[in-house]
Amino acid sequence: MKKGNHSDLSMIYHRILALVKPHWLRLLLAMGCMILVASLTAAMAYTIKPVVDEIFMEKDMTKLKLLPFVIVLLFVMKGSCEFGQGYLMNYVGLSIIKRLRDELYSHIQMLPLSFFHKQETGVLMARIMNDVSILKEMVSHAITAVIKEFFTIVFLLGLIFYQDWKLALIAIVVLPFATIPIVKFGRRMRKLSTRCQESVAGMSSLLYETFTGNEIVKAFGMEPYENRRFFEKTLALFTYEMKAVAVRCVSSPVMALLGGVGIASVVFYGGHGVVTGVSTPGTFFSFITAVMMLYDPIRKLSPLNNTVQEGRAAAVRIFDILDTESEIIDRPDAVALESGHPAVLFRNVSFKYEDQMVLRNINLEVKSGRVIALVGMSGGGKTTLVSLIPRFYDVTEGAILVDEHDVRDVTIASLRSQIGIVTQDPILFNDTIRNNIAYGNVDAAESDIIAAAKAAYAYDFIQGFPEKFDTIVGESGVRLSGGEKQRICIARALLKDAPILILDEATSSLDTESEQAVQGALENLMKGRTTFVIAHRLSTIRHADRIVVVVGGRIVEEGTHEDLFALQGEYHKLYELQFEDNNQ
Repeated sequence: MKKGNHSDLSMIYHRILALVKPHWLRLLLAMGCMILVASLTAAMAYTIKPVVDEIFMEKDMTKLKLLPFVIVLLFVMKGSCEFGQGYLMNYVGLSIIKRLRDELYSHIQMLPLSFFHKQETGVLMARIMNDVSILKEMVSHAITAVIKEFFTIVFLLGLIFYQDWKLALIAIVVLPFATIPIVKFGRRMRKLSTRCQESVAGMSSLLYETFTGNEIVKAFGMEPYENRRFFEKTLALFTYEMKAVAVRCVSSPVMALLGGVGIASVVFYGGHGVVTGVSTPGTFFSFITAVMMLYDPIRKLSPLNNTVQEGRAAAVRIFDILDTESEIIDRPDAVALESGHPAVLFRNVSFKYEDQMVLRNINLEVKSGRVIALVGMSGGGKTTLVSLIPRFYDVTEGAILVDEHDVRDVTIASLRSQIGIVTQDPILFNDTIRNNIAYGNVDAAESDIIAAAKAAYAYDFIQGFPEKFDTIVGESGVRLSGGEKQRICIARALLKDAPILILDEATSSLDTESEQAVQGALENLMKGRTTFVIAHRLSTIRHADRIVVVVGGRIVEEGTHEDLFALQGEYHKLYELQFEDNNQ
């Protein structure tokens, strides 16, 4: 897999700007709001001068009646601009989150199984959930703060230098320490926060299921379906988060407006006393106010570098995933594999996983409709051999032909549409029994779903549930027994009706009673299909058309049960060993 080079800092910021670019109009409006907030902040400081000089000193009753309304108006305007700036920038940030999460999820779904073997599920989930959120903080918070605080500093510096440039130089050097308490609307946010967390939990659950069950997703060609499910969840989360943003953004200007009304009241009532004989130099108080206001944006700029650096690191991790390329892709001239009754041919196939040679010079022909059993000790390469057919991996040497087509010359979607898989570990999703059976054929008629359940010997136990086919199976099918889960998986494969079938130790984890029920379902499933059976219990494959013994990545024996047993070779050793184990 090729990966992009993330060492170039300018390239990272260029890619981040590319994400922001589609929202240029909102960004422009947000910047206008920021400039207005900065200028109104300076205007508030400047109003101290006419308040003191014209009300307190000159005792102008007209200004006394007018200026409180001007002050309230300034606070209303500033609060409105802060709301607009905050809402617009958070809209941009949350839109980028949704886009990145959708792109990451879609891209990860298209990566091969080897990628999932190398990556931890939790790490992938963190990329989509946490890292994208961190990047959002850099885009919507850090950039907003830098621009707003920059313009605030510029306007306030202009004001204090205009009033007294010598004192301004001194004030810049000896700014007093000051903090501004942050008021949070906890109660109002609690409900929306709970809904957001519930949405995140649902999304995490879906991520876990589809990542751990990626083999089934790929085998049934359900990547687009899973993408749509994920997009719906991100849209729901986006909606709740935007509602939370509205509450957060309105809380600050409301508190500021209340403060402005308080100041206006002080000016009015305090000014009334000034008119009666108290006086204070307006320029000085205006200057002090501006200096106090100036310190806050300067203080806020200092921690922004941490946010930027965290965002940069998160961007590197995100782009690392997006730049991971899949080696399992359609060739430009790939053709669709037509439906039929295909034969499968392994021609001089070898496969290396990383630095380990797993399969060596495999030659195997399986005619249409025949059942081939693969046996051997664990780790011999049986599962890897059948995984090459649907191109979960690509051969290192040689070729695999399906219906006389090299699997690398046909489209992945058409190839996998011809293959049904039932694995040792039944993979079910936290959905209804109906939807689990219809997975891979979501438009299937109810009658077809019922027919598949009956053929899989699942119909009777499904009818025993109060909600029948609408029963939720729980995460990984936890509400069903092992045999029940496996029969649901067999019904799913039956409904797909693929001409090639892979059974990867489908009964090895079941007890004897469950195995008998599942074995009957498997016999229905194998009828008329080209079938590869990886068998743990040799008693279940005695009637296979051919048995292939795989040892150390090589085919060492092949033939019928009787022929191989008479050879007194590897198959005979396996059979005798299992017979002894069963009698202990």
